[in-house]
Amino acid sequence: MTKTHHLGHLSVLISGASVAGPALALNLARRGARVTVVEKAPALRAGGFAVDFRGHVHRRVLTAMGIWDEVHARQTYMGAQSVVAADGTPRVELPAEMMSGDVEIFRGDLAQLMYERTKDSVEYVFGDSVTTLTDTAGGVEVAFERGAPRRFDLVVGADGLHSNTRRLVFGEESRHLRFLGHYVAGFTVPNHLGLDRTGRLYSDPGRCVGLSNYDGDPERAGALLVFRSERLAYDRRDVAAQKRILTERFAGMGWETPAVLAGLAETDDLYFDAIAQIHVERLTRGRVALLGDAGYGATMGGMGTGVAIVGAYVLAGELALAGGDHRVALAAYEHRIRDFAKGCQKVSGNAGPFFAPPTERRIRSRDRMYRLLASRPLAGFFKRLTEKAATAIELPEYPA
Repeated sequence: MTKTHHLGHLSVLISGASVAGPALALNLARRGARVTVVEKAPALRAGGFAVDFRGHVHRRVLTAMGIWDEVHARQTYMGAQSVVAADGTPRVELPAEMMSGDVEIFRGDLAQLMYERTKDSVEYVFGDSVTTLTDTAGGVEVAFERGAPRRFDLVVGADGLHSNTRRLVFGEESRHLRFLGHYVAGFTVPNHLGLDRTGRLYSDPGRCVGLSNYDGDPERAGALLVFRSERLAYDRRDVAAQKRILTERFAGMGWETPAVLAGLAETDDLYFDAIAQIHVERLTRGRVALLGDAGYGATMGGMGTGVAIVGAYVLAGELALAGGDHRVALAAYEHRIRDFAKGCQKVSGNAGPFFAPPTERRIRSRDRMYRLLASRPLAGFFKRLTEKAATAIELPEYPA
């Protein structure tokens, strides 16, 4: 029997419609697979942090997916950002390529453009989630919170750092989440500094406050709070409690912190989480696979979106090479993506200490190092350094 690269015989359930899910849906739908994406949110999530792509691997994958030009059309055009002293005096300029890569786009805009490309060929189910997964010889029996039970040939968990799919198949989150000693928060505040596609960062020991404007809107800015901490116990659904934690942790801090905390009290779009990584022994089990943050996530600094896009491309490509044989394809996906993802995770381990060094001495040392790296003689080296992890994978030629 001749192996076919067309996947019309393959039914795939993807849990999660942030970035990794729509990316896989796009790659699979182009090869004819019957794809369903289930998302617990009532609609596609808008907004979110800006995400960047850097190096030739990201460019190759985005080009193969047919969205390279659209990503550029919707990019932020973010410029350089500055580390400042308490009085606002610039201490270090962080080049755009360091913070924003070759091209940068809001997470919500990226998800939207992939959704637009797939909405007519992929079934999207919003406002629902998976409750049980039973792997059988003939497929995965899936029960949903609201919808009727269904069977799929393959299930992919693309549902983020706190993945429900991972919990159901690979065990409780506590087995896989590695806390990195810091917390991060992001939210919208008034643009009282008049920033225009630039940003400011201020650190004192163990804490960092950032203000940035990525979209040129004169009225809005994004606030970033990072702080060093022991592991905290809090309800992820209790926004008021999270605001109290942040208010207490940043009390008495200088620069624009009082204005940022005033904005925190009024915001309705707070994101708050531990800076952490996901480490699993296996990315696949039977007919179930983990993709993106669900399998190899990092809260920030690990090029998570780039890794997710590459992972989606590899998973779909390996399924095409294997003619839809999940045993062959999932083993090849795991073999090819694991070391690449781990390399990018290593970079993310520096995120907390970069934003919130533990002492004044470490803050001064950070500023000296980045002042040197951003200088003209080292500019090329610095760019190669920021791209190293993002390009550390050899991609085969997958069938179209």
